[in-house]
Amino acid sequence: MIRTVLADDQNLVRAGFRSILSDEDGIEVVGEAANGAEAVARTRELRPDVVLMDIRMPELDGLEATRVIVTDPRLADVKVIILTTFDLDDYVYGALRAGASGFLVKDTEPAELIHAVRVVARGDALIAPSVTRRLIAEFAGRVKRPEPGPRLNALTEREREVMALVAAGLSNDEIAARLVLSPATAKTHVSRIMTKLGSRDRAQIVVLAYEAGMITPGWLTP
Repeated sequence: MIRTVLADDQNLVRAGFRSILSDEDGIEVVGEAANGAEAVARTRELRPDVVLMDIRMPELDGLEATRVIVTDPRLADVKVIILTTFDLDDYVYGALRAGASGFLVKDTEPAELIHAVRVVARGDALIAPSVTRRLIAEFAGRVKRPEPGPRLNALTEREREVMALVAAGLSNDEIAARLVLSPATAKTHVSRIMTKLGSRDRAQIVVLAYEAGMITPGWLTP
């Protein structure tokens, strides 16, 4: 059972998401929050698998609430999906840097919401959809990039290659096909990269790859 917490200051939004998720086998909404501070408190209390987190909320915004959750060692297994609207896209890259595993637009289709919860719960990141790749690429070029740390030096040449493909939004199967590897080998490379970089999930690999200048938006050709 995938346990979720819904954090949004609009009752109607929470009710809509609750209705969608509660009707799905294997997903349970265990709590709700109307602001960021309450989202943190409920997450600490309930230890859900996934938190759906709105960005603009009173008391504590979703970005800061996400940072608090992902830096709490007691909540290491909790994944956060940021909820955004197209007029708030500037927050997307910051959300991923804060430790979110991905993001959704609020008018997403029910099937996409359910898929997102399942994907993030199993430890993957929401980086495959083309809209996600486009937005990450666009805003990665806007933000001030810190100097990449020495952790990248620990990666082998092959691991750097795999990391760049992860950052481009490719799945393990797509990486395997592109590099002529088995899917299991591709998955192993990704796991080793995450371990060496201390990344919670694939979303943080994306952020690190852009910050390190390993790839530039639109570099990958079909």
